[in-house]
Amino acid sequence: MGGGWQDVWVTQTPAPDDRSRLLTPADVRALAERFGVRPTKTLGQNFVIDHGTVRRIVRVAGVGADDVVVEVGPGLGSLTLALLPHVRRVTAIEIDPALAEALPGTVADHAPELADRLTVVPGDAMRITELPGPEPTALVANLPYNVSVPVLLHLLELLPTLERVLVMVQSEVADRITATPGGRIYGVPSAKVAWYAAARRAGTVGRNVFWPAPNVDSGLVELVRRPQPSTEVPREEVFRVIDAAFAQRRKTLRAALAGWAGSAPAAEEALRASGVDPRTRGESLGIEEFAAIAEHRPG
Repeated sequence: MGGGWQDVWVTQTPAPDDRSRLLTPADVRALAERFGVRPTKTLGQNFVIDHGTVRRIVRVAGVGADDVVVEVGPGLGSLTLALLPHVRRVTAIEIDPALAEALPGTVADHAPELADRLTVVPGDAMRITELPGPEPTALVANLPYNVSVPVLLHLLELLPTLERVLVMVQSEVADRITATPGGRIYGVPSAKVAWYAAARRAGTVGRNVFWPAPNVDSGLVELVRRPQPSTEVPREEVFRVIDAAFAQRRKTLRAALAGWAGSAPAAEEALRASGVDPRTRGESLGIEEFAAIAEHRPG
C-alpha cells in the first residue's frame, strides 16, 4: 500500500454492501443497554459507531474472499459486520464474556447469510495459544489502547501465517510502532515489530467516530509480513538486546548493554564484533544490527 492512503482515507466512500446491515450509533447504544455493557477504561473499550470508518478500514486492509481474518476486541460488532461480506471467515477474540456471548446473535440479526463465517473465541488475546479453524491470513482490529503493542507482538509471533495487519491504535502509539531508526520516538515497539514486518501509518481517525469518545485521536497502522532477520540466535535473545538498549536511552550502547553482556568491556567486545560502534545509542540501530549484537554475546 502506497503513501497515498491518507488521501484515500479522507476522500473515498466505499459502495454500500447489502449483505450486512451495519450498526448505527443508536444500535450500538441499544445493544450496550440490552446486554448490560458499560464501556470501561480497564478493557480499553471505545466502540466504533461510524459506518464510513469501518468500511474504510476494510478497504485499506485490502482483505478479500480468501482471507481468514483475526479481529481482537470486536465489542458490539461494528467492524465485524463490515468485514464479514468481504472475507472467508472472521475469528473474533473477545475478553468481555457478555460481549463474546452477544456477538453471534448480533451478526445473526444483522447479517444472517454471513453468520456461519464468524467464530467467536472468548478470552484474553494476550493469553491465547491457538485459534480454531483455518489458519488466519490477516489481522484487522480496533485494538484496546492499553495493551495494543503487547497484543500485536504476541499475535505476530503466535500466528506466522498472518500476511498483513491493519490495526487502529492510539495515534501516539501508531507513531512509535512505525518509527524508523534515528528518529526521536524510535524505540522498543518499532524495533520489535520490525522483526516481523514492515510498518507504516495508513491513516488518522478522529475521536467522534467512537462511543464513548476517547481523549486522543487514533491512527491506522499497516504491517506487511517479511522474512525475519537471518540469525542463529532465538528471537528472545534479540529482544533482550533491544530491551537493554532502550532501558536507558541516553547511555551509549557500551554502557546500556553492560548488564546484558556481563560488563561494559564485554559489551564493547560484542559490539565491535558485530560491527557496531560502542559509542552509538540504540535509537540508531535497525533490527538486523540488534540481531548481529545478540549473536556475539560473550560466553
